[in-house]
Amino acid sequence: MTVMDPLHIVCPHCHKTNRVAQAAMGSAPHCGSCHQALFTGEPVQLDADSFAKHVGRSHIPVVVDFWAPWCGPCRMMAPAFAQAAQQLSPQVRLAKLDTEAHPQAAAPYGIRSIPTMIVFDGGKEVARISGALPAGEIVRWVQSVV
Repeated sequence: MTVMDPLHIVCPHCHKTNRVAQAAMGSAPHCGSCHQALFTGEPVQLDADSFAKHVGRSHIPVVVDFWAPWCGPCRMMAPAFAQAAQQLSPQVRLAKLDTEAHPQAAAPYGIRSIPTMIVFDGGKEVARISGALPAGEIVRWVQSVV
């Protein structure tokens, strides 16, 4: 991919894939379908279908937090994950997948403990880490693997 090639960015609202010029990434691009902002600085809530779209189609790395509502450390880490999303956007998309509500999406990744964060790039897993982390450590870890 060259600098001239458009990036595929999946909308966090309607989950449609958009083509965005790399030069336009910093100028708050909007979805061509729903016209909402492609980058909100907030983690995207995923289900099985949107998980497949974001991980499989996005040309930017996607960090997925596999979590569950009953998990204390998951709930504790949620504000830090949201803060990391603000710091890493638009270069990296942060997303959350509730493993209890969508076990079929999480099953192929053999999640043994939660929270577990997996970095996907080009549709492939490139790194994973388990356990609750503060925002600064999430940002450092993501930057070290993308």
